[in-house]
Amino acid sequence: MAHTTNRFSRYFFEALGLGLFMFSAGFFDMLIDNPDLYLRHQLHSDLLRRFLIGLTMGLTAFFIFTSKFGKESGAYINPSVTLVRYYLHDISFRESIFYIIFQFAGGAFGLYLVYFIFPDWIRDPSVNYIVTKPKDGDVFIAFIFEFAISFFLIVVVLFMEDSKRWSSYTPYVVSILIVLYITFEAPYSGMSMNPARTFASAVVSNQWSNFWLYCLAPSLGMLTGGVIYKFKHLKLNQLS
Repeated sequence: MAHTTNRFSRYFFEALGLGLFMFSAGFFDMLIDNPDLYLRHQLHSDLLRRFLIGLTMGLTAFFIFTSKFGKESGAYINPSVTLVRYYLHDISFRESIFYIIFQFAGGAFGLYLVYFIFPDWIRDPSVNYIVTKPKDGDVFIAFIFEFAISFFLIVVVLFMEDSKRWSSYTPYVVSILIVLYITFEAPYSGMSMNPARTFASAVVSNQWSNFWLYCLAPSLGMLTGGVIYKFKHLKLNQLS
């Protein structure tokens, strides 16, 4: 029974982590981008606004990664990361299914909470429920960018975790990557990198256009990174 309770707590912590992330994403994007609010009229640069949103999200992610509940669950907070962890045998098939279910549920709950508290502000076209969408409707470019940023992030995570010298810096580096991605990459794909993150916006707004893209591209990108990581380890084992 204790083992079952501990396992359920990890699922709950995954939901809590992504719920916090989506609440923060919705709240700060709304606070910075909505023209009805003060900050939008003080910040005229699109790049600066994206940087500030990225900074808040990077700090939110860092809090989740380093929190007690984040350490308990592993703070995957992303179904694509969960698939990689299953592929690398870090978690079982059953655990991966429950992780993914709770990630989707937690992300949706977090954004629904923003919607219930600030319905007019989050639905404003300038924010639009922070829906992820390709620049100018260019699905191909968005797919390439989503694949690339997801691939790079998981490769950084896996290889840093392998290093005794650098593993403790992983939360810092991933948080910085989130800041950079939102600042510079977001205009091209919306910077999802996370199927549950896109699902949260889609289910709250009922906007499902190109939802498949934000499920497939990040998952393929991260799984490709996982395959390369595993291949390197197999090769090292053969040489040793």
